[in-house]
Amino acid sequence: MTAPILAPHGAWRSPITSALITESSVGLGQVVLAGAGVCWGEARPKESGRTTVVHRTADGTITDVIPAPFNARTRVHEYGGGAFAVVGDMLFFANFADQRLHRMSLSARDAPQPLTPACDSALRYADFAADPSRRRLLCVREDHRDAAHGVVNAIAAVAMDGDDAGGRVLVAGNDFYAAPRLDPTGTRLAWLTWNHPDMPWDGCELWVADVTPAGDLASVRRVAGGRDEALFQPAWSPAGVLHVVSDRSGWWNLFRVDEARGELVPLAPRAAEFGVPQWIFGSATYGFASAARIVCAYREAGHWKLATIDGIAEAAPRLAPLPTPYSEIAEVRVDANRVVFVGGAPDLPRAVVQLDLARGAAAVLRQSRTVEIPDGYFSIPQPIEFSTTGGLTAHGFYYAPVNRDFAGPAGTLPPLFVQSHGGPTGTADSTLNLGVQYWTSRGFAVLDVDYGGSAGYGRAYRRRLDGQWGVVDVDDCVNGARALVDRGLVDGARLVIRGWSASGYTTLAALTFRDVFRAGESHFGVSDVEALALKTHKFESRYLDRLIGPYPARRDLYIARSPIHFTDRLACPLILFQGLEDKAVPPAQASLMFDAVKAKGIPVAYVPFEGEQHGFRRAENIRRAIDGALYFYSRVLGFALPDAAEPVAIANL
Repeated sequence: MTAPILAPHGAWRSPITSALITESSVGLGQVVLAGAGVCWGEARPKESGRTTVVHRTADGTITDVIPAPFNARTRVHEYGGGAFAVVGDMLFFANFADQRLHRMSLSARDAPQPLTPACDSALRYADFAADPSRRRLLCVREDHRDAAHGVVNAIAAVAMDGDDAGGRVLVAGNDFYAAPRLDPTGTRLAWLTWNHPDMPWDGCELWVADVTPAGDLASVRRVAGGRDEALFQPAWSPAGVLHVVSDRSGWWNLFRVDEARGELVPLAPRAAEFGVPQWIFGSATYGFASAARIVCAYREAGHWKLATIDGIAEAAPRLAPLPTPYSEIAEVRVDANRVVFVGGAPDLPRAVVQLDLARGAAAVLRQSRTVEIPDGYFSIPQPIEFSTTGGLTAHGFYYAPVNRDFAGPAGTLPPLFVQSHGGPTGTADSTLNLGVQYWTSRGFAVLDVDYGGSAGYGRAYRRRLDGQWGVVDVDDCVNGARALVDRGLVDGARLVIRGWSASGYTTLAALTFRDVFRAGESHFGVSDVEALALKTHKFESRYLDRLIGPYPARRDLYIARSPIHFTDRLACPLILFQGLEDKAVPPAQASLMFDAVKAKGIPVAYVPFEGEQHGFRRAENIRRAIDGALYFYSRVLGFALPDAAEPVAIANL
């Protein structure tokens, strides 16, 4: 075995390139059972980020269903999710370009036919439930037609054979709705609802109504929830018993709804999370194999696990693990014979997986990555805990630099990239991520921080961020970096912070209000939280009331937490990436920050992307962002690149 080449960290040559990341990878999203087959959403960077629906039949035949340029993606809440449904042989989907509902046959592959009227994306649909006896789809509808009165959200019914009216409203009046779910008899409907200023992971309500033969709702009643109870995924068992995930115990646990007694009955109480923040529609962590058995996923001690719960109608249901090699599990769909989910692990790329419940055998139906990379270039994340402000403990994943061909010169330590998730109520993901391995295989260490406010550690941990956004998240990123410096793992003089969306704000706040990091990288990050409060989409328009304070009553906090007003304190290089069609964080947030930092004389770069929204989907833009960041760091951290890279314009360098 040849000795590794000694080279500065950052200058290591790696087989993990930006081209490989985009050309060999797809995004795997929504999963739907289709009879004995499976459908899933597949986002393809090489097709400008288009999401197609892929169908795998029971005999293993895999085909794309919707043809280009159709794109199964909804803009409800801007983040979407739950963009398609399968009813028998028919696929129904929301098309991104016009937001109209379309239908087509899974088997005949006929051209998609519009169901709803053309209205320039003013009517949007998501989170579908079939009502086959009445030939309609129940869904969340978002109505943008009346600008004077604002966006109206409702639960609506859309005729499967075409609906010139764009749907019939069944429930309206609150600010938001989600998860309309019809019972097996078609006579009861459950749904979730909440109002400003709450987000669904803060507090929401579960409602039920009887459905008349004509399809109207009667006897509408609230059965659970409130402003201090977050609910997730209502679902009916085959016996017609309603279930839901609630965090009333301090953890998102599964409950059976005893409507007659007005109670939620716990099924498997434990310090674990059976739910996730509802940023997108249609997420599922459990399903029914029978009237007596649930198959579920839950997150415990930083990792997801799969399990069964038997005797769900009894007084003492029994939870038993279903062993799998996956530490990240999402999109759980269940029938009597199988569970299908999207799974991943530190050494396994994200994949659509089917597990036979009788035999325990798992089969990978589709991997997100198609190109194999030799061993010796992957860093396995290590879960870490570290002390943070207030005597509390925070969490994260640490990735050491790994490249079998290179090593750093004797006596040197690697630079550290501190990154964190968006949301900010998200969570770090330990699945094999080539976007992280791109950096670790070049000699960088990475710390992925689950700062206070992150999901996965119970309600109290999530609530640490209340009133403290821009403080707690920044403290935890700073303290995580310092902990690794103290452990002798990284170079304390070369600490970098990077982030996306909410963590882009954390990045900008850390660079502005702390003197710890040597450089920073913000992707569609918030620089002015007051501007965000004044101009963003409906779903998040009151989010900051809880994260910072009510606006305008606490405008002082919004000014004090906005990096744009304190660029005089920022003293290190910065690169900004921004989609020019971003409705969640408008482009002005990045361009104003760029202008202010440039005026100060600090090295700064701004890379805008036409046609991109909140998150980059096109292969060429993803590559440009990855390689542009590497070029930027080579210049500001002072290392030579082993291969030529397309430069970015850096002002004041």
